Amino acid sequence: MTLPVAALLGFALWTLLILFATVGVYRWSRILTGKTRISHWTADPDAGSGLYPRAMRAHMNCIENLPVFGTIVFVIDRVGATAPALGILSVIVLAARIVQSTIHIALEQTDRVIFLRFTFYFTQIVAMIAMVAILLATL
Repeated sequence: MTLPVAALLGFALWTLLILFATVGVYRWSRILTGKTRISHWTADPDAGSGLYPRAMRAHMNCIENLPVFGTIVFVIDRVGATAPALGILSVIVLAARIVQSTIHIALEQTDRVIFLRFTFYFTQIVAMIAMVAILLATL
């Protein structure tokens, strides 16, 4: 397994972990304690308070970006691109995603925290653009 493929798998696993460890735990704890009916839940990311809506938004952000990263890694794998920078950049994408999501979920969203979170998001975007540039240069 190449490093970009492993990073993609890590991204997918991180997305699932956010879903089950935050959103899932919150919802099922409310359902099982009788505080909320199972039919109560909607896709509205602002439902609930505190950590829950932040976790919903962090999970949705992973879902939005996973196909983009997945497409890049798919093409890298499909054409057999082996530039070492592709592996490094894919790890940067995964690490920045984990930090961004953790900041999003764990911290109250002040201007400073949002700026920090955006910095890690921007890092992912730049790394993915660099991966595409390297990929195109090798074709």
